[in-house]
Amino acid sequence: MLIIGVLVAAPFFLEAKIGDIIKNNINRNVNATLDFSDADLSLFSSFPNAAVRLENVSLLNNAPFAGDTLFSAKTVSLTMGIMQFFNGPNEPISITSLNLDNALVIVKVDADENANYDIAMETGSQETKAAETTSDGFKLNMESYKITNSRIFYSDVAMGISLALTDFNHKGTGDLSLETSELDTYTDALVSFEMDSTNYLNNNKVSLDALIGIDLKESKYSFLKNEALINQLPLVFDGFVKLNDEDMEVDINFITPSSDFKNFLAVIPEEYSKNIENVTTTGNFMLAGNFTGIVDDLHIPKFNININAENASFKYPDLPKAVTNINLDVAINNSTGITEDTSVDIKKTSFTIDKDRFNLTSKISELMGNTKVNAHMDGKMNLANLEKAYPVPAGLSLKGMLDVDITTAFDMKMLEKKQYERTRTEGKMVLTDFEYKSDEIPNPVVLKSTAVIFNPKTVSLNELNGSTGKTDFNVTGTINNFLGYIFNDEKVEGNFNLNSNTFDLADFMVAETETAFGSTTENAPSVATEKIKIPSFLDATFNASASNVIYDNIVLKDVKGSLRIKDETAVLSNMTSSLFDGKLAFNGEVSTKNTVPTFAMKLGMDQLQISETFKALALFKVLAPVAQVLQGKFNSDIELSGNLTDDFTPDLLSLSGNILANLMAKEINTESAPVLSALDSKLSFINLNDLDLKELKTNLSFQDGLVSVQPFTITYKDMTITVDGNHTFDQKMNYKASIQ
Repeated sequence: MLIIGVLVAAPFFLEAKIGDIIKNNINRNVNATLDFSDADLSLFSSFPNAAVRLENVSLLNNAPFAGDTLFSAKTVSLTMGIMQFFNGPNEPISITSLNLDNALVIVKVDADENANYDIAMETGSQETKAAETTSDGFKLNMESYKITNSRIFYSDVAMGISLALTDFNHKGTGDLSLETSELDTYTDALVSFEMDSTNYLNNNKVSLDALIGIDLKESKYSFLKNEALINQLPLVFDGFVKLNDEDMEVDINFITPSSDFKNFLAVIPEEYSKNIENVTTTGNFMLAGNFTGIVDDLHIPKFNININAENASFKYPDLPKAVTNINLDVAINNSTGITEDTSVDIKKTSFTIDKDRFNLTSKISELMGNTKVNAHMDGKMNLANLEKAYPVPAGLSLKGMLDVDITTAFDMKMLEKKQYERTRTEGKMVLTDFEYKSDEIPNPVVLKSTAVIFNPKTVSLNELNGSTGKTDFNVTGTINNFLGYIFNDEKVEGNFNLNSNTFDLADFMVAETETAFGSTTENAPSVATEKIKIPSFLDATFNASASNVIYDNIVLKDVKGSLRIKDETAVLSNMTSSLFDGKLAFNGEVSTKNTVPTFAMKLGMDQLQISETFKALALFKVLAPVAQVLQGKFNSDIELSGNLTDDFTPDLLSLSGNILANLMAKEINTESAPVLSALDSKLSFINLNDLDLKELKTNLSFQDGLVSVQPFTITYKDMTITVDGNHTFDQKMNYKASIQ
């Protein structure tokens, strides 16, 4: 009874102490700060050991990563011997099991190669001297451990590497207190990996069932019985990793356990290879390789990876066509252990759908250095057969005939220095009756005929004849940096001629989903809006000619001029058009770089119909609303700037500018203007039809919704009338008329 009483009472006395014991042991031995919100102790659930549960645990870095989270977890559960609580302040704690739930590990290496995980106390520090007679604060005599629902992020700025493990679950059992032991582990996670801005894995599902032999004396970890699954590709492997004082030895071999070609489909991300267990395959597929050598500051393991398939095929049960005559012969090698010496040799890649065949060969050397590429591709293909043989993403549809025969040779230094003339890219690509449908674009894009010729320095677009929605287009020209755009993330540079019979801006409006104003992100309704965006990847000049350009409810006729697109800005030069029986000339720019699109424009109008212009254009309605009752023509020079709405119409309240107008009015339609009609009936000595409005000149400016009209003069019989004043965009008037 006394023992039971002690076990019942002990947690009440020790619970307050356990938190301090753990914090002191860790904070005394690492250059970081451990904290948690609560610590619970139980002496019954794991008797004869004590069970400790820590809530909301965090481990924060000190300089040079001060305040950054190295580790956090919702809960940390561990067991230890009860007598550990009676250790001295500098004695280590022996842990026998450890469970982490909802953990987050963020590992960083900065540009100066400082690592945030290097938190061991420096030799000679006061803290280290105080603990010199002890171990590092903890002994891992664990028999089991588990990590659930966790995330691990690793980034190395100096090496250009980032690794993310999400939905990470890992468990292991074994007696780590022994000098030699076996650890039985199981791991599954979603893995993303990027190196030098190239994404090699993107949320790929990985699992590992491994029996690991541990030799603590030799610091050697041997893979005894191991099975891995990458997406749905099975691999078996063996070998070892040995940790030395200055480097690490690696010797690992792996191979697919069977030669079934279905293994190849398993490499493809699962969203594109669903239900592969129902796919019929023939032929074989083999993936095998090894990693051997020393890993240190200068070396990576030497490796040799071979991928082979011969006369293979696959067919999805719910699709009408099969992919046949699949042949692969690919080798990825590094024979020196120097990162830059990695090479890829694609000796053969080919497949057939119906009678269409595609071939690719390539040699890529110095993959991690000055990458050198020598490649050739050729083939003819009916693109409609792709979705009949392979499950393409939902909403995507392709049609058309592709004929391609291209050879290229270049290295990355040529591209970085923009020495495109030194590259060797030659061949042709012809695309006919092409149709592209996607949920991301408002209308299908149809290309009746496309012909591209590849030259060493430029790419000649000899023909691009197509349509989308109401818009038709015919484009020819040259691209000056095609390889720079493909491989070096450059913008497309070139000069083009664009001809169109009808060009409707509405066909290029893109639907975007936005949150309703005033709503929280949890309950906010999604509002679909349409916006026109100037492509960010273009740095090009277009000499444009269009018979009809539809802009809102206006049709511009015979549009000609130059369009320069760069940095999400369109600069229009020497543009001319016919509008309302007159001529329109305009120069200026439009930008969609910022959230709110902006514009600045100079317009020259010659002999436009007054009534039609002022009725159709919202801008003119608010600048001079009374002018829509005038019958006749006018000339005008306009400078204006401001914001644009999502459909590219001016935001009136943002406008500023000035207008110089010369009106040649013949008569006034007072019935269209109640104010003038009232004046005409009340002022018996004036008949508005007798006003002389010929050669009427006026100058007005506008800003912040206020239109200011400079004094202008009209005549009525032998009287001179001078008018000036202002009005607002919401139709509030303040004018003065002086009659001589």
